[in-house]
Amino acid sequence: RSIGYGQINGAEKNPLTATSRFRIGSITKMFTAAMILQLVEEGKLKLTDPLDKFFPQIPNANKITIVQILAHRSGIHDAILDKNLRLSSNTTPITKEEMLALIAKGTPDFEPDTKHSYSNSGYLLLGLLLEKLTGKSYGEVLKERITAKIGLNDTYTATGNIDVNKNEALTYMNLGGEWKPVPETHPSLLFSAGAIVSTPNDLAKFIQALFDGKIVSKENLNQMKTIRDGDGLGMEPFTFADRTFYGHTGGGDNYGAWLAYLPEEKLAVVYTTNAKVYPVANIMKGIIDIYYNKPFTIPAFESITISPEVLDKDVGVYSNPDAPAKLRITREGTTLFFQPPGAQSPAPLEATAENKFQIEGAVVVEFDTAKNQMILKRRGGERVFTKEK
Repeated sequence: RSIGYGQINGAEKNPLTATSRFRIGSITKMFTAAMILQLVEEGKLKLTDPLDKFFPQIPNANKITIVQILAHRSGIHDAILDKNLRLSSNTTPITKEEMLALIAKGTPDFEPDTKHSYSNSGYLLLGLLLEKLTGKSYGEVLKERITAKIGLNDTYTATGNIDVNKNEALTYMNLGGEWKPVPETHPSLLFSAGAIVSTPNDLAKFIQALFDGKIVSKENLNQMKTIRDGDGLGMEPFTFADRTFYGHTGGGDNYGAWLAYLPEEKLAVVYTTNAKVYPVANIMKGIIDIYYNKPFTIPAFESITISPEVLDKDVGVYSNPDAPAKLRITREGTTLFFQPPGAQSPAPLEATAENKFQIEGAVVVEFDTAKNQMILKRRGGERVFTKEK
């Protein structure tokens, strides 16, 4: 069952429906992984092939294998998220040649297969590899190998900005009580790591077909869902209602998506949003708890409005000598934004007191203006950061 709630275009008050199309972000990686495995089944590629067979300009290419890239164990630096390497703003298109050159500039994060670290750049290379081996564009390969094959009529690769005339949902953010469109990350930067557009219905059909053996073999499906350090091959596990689901999450700008499947019950749960105001993980947990008749409490939203003059005292860059990265706090209107390193976009903080903010279910941020400090509280404990002058 699919339900649409909210607006596809706030300016014209067009409602979202079950057929509204959403950016699904990194759920794209599951499609990319499946198509790579199809090439393996056809003998056009081996999981053990070294990357230098295709892209020798990538550092460590002679030691990196295709399966390591699929499993985020390649050590390929996430150049697309590295502001020191980026060619331009995230709203500017990038060519495939520029993308490859950008990834090649990145210094490896570690030796292949010694660690696990999520890499968009790795999956961008897989998309370039798909194009190289098929002689077709990623969008054409996607249509031929998955969407046309299993009847996904609302799933395709974005090539330009969101188009409401194609029933695509604009992305919004609540800035000081007013909903405003968010500047879009150009899909050329996301490509095979995050540029697919889809609907909840299509995503449910996709993951059902995947687990039914209609996209890759059962053996390769088992490889996808074999988890090491929290990741499989383009697939990750989730625990909801004491059950293990498989799927992927996605997000960028201020949109979000989640795809989860419980093989034992052939249950697919899909959520897409064009305006994150509450953690998607909490929404998914709530949906599944309700489905299984488990206790569920509707969250109490306790946000308050604070004047820009007061908020400006908290704006700045914060650091901790024991933390490798700095945290940035910015303001727009009457909303503070929290941006950890590596994040594609800042996240809005909900004010619960003049000096206390939260991202519901994820993090609590407290400011001590007199000491120029910020206390970051997560489930794993708390850490004090000091504002840089």
